[in-house]
Amino acid sequence: MTVEEFEEFYAQAVARLTGQLYVMTGDLQEAQDVVQEAFVKAWVRRGRLERDGQPEAWIRTVAWRLAVSRWRFRRRSAEAWGRGSGAAEHVAPPDPDHVVLVEALRELPAQQRRTLTLHYLCDLTVEQIAGETGLSASTIKTHLVRGRAALAHRLQDPRMEEAPDV
Repeated sequence: MTVEEFEEFYAQAVARLTGQLYVMTGDLQEAQDVVQEAFVKAWVRRGRLERDGQPEAWIRTVAWRLAVSRWRFRRRSAEAWGRGSGAAEHVAPPDPDHVVLVEALRELPAQQRRTLTLHYLCDLTVEQIAGETGLSASTIKTHLVRGRAALAHRLQDPRMEEAPDV
C-alpha cells in the first residue's frame, strides 16, 4: 500500500473503526486511542497491507487487542493498589519528636547525615562505615562528633533552657 493509498484508507476507515471499537469498549476516548495506535502500527507495515487483504480487519483486531491489554493492565494495577491499601486503613499521625528529628537531620550536611545513619540506624562500626564510604576512620569520627553536636544543638528543648536552676 502506497502512502497515498494508506491516507485514503485512513480517511475512509477511521470513523467507522472508531465507532466499532466504541461499541465494543463502551468508551469513546479509549476507542479513539486504540484505533489511532492501531493505525500507527499499520503505518509502519503499510507496505505489507494490501487493499484487498482486509487491512480494516487487521486494524480492528489490533485495536481490540490493545484495548484488552489496557483493561488487563488497569485491572492488575487496581488489584495491586487494593492489596496494598487494605493493611493501612488508619495511619496515625507522626510523632512530634520524630518530625523534629527528621527536620534536624535534613539540616545536616549530607555526609554527616549519612554517617550518623550508618552508625546509629544500621549499627555499623567506624571501620565498617569507612569501608563502605571510602572515607578514612578519622573523617568518620569527625563526622560523627560534628553531627551529634549539631543534632544536640538543633534538638535542644527551649523549655529546658528557661527552667530555673534549683
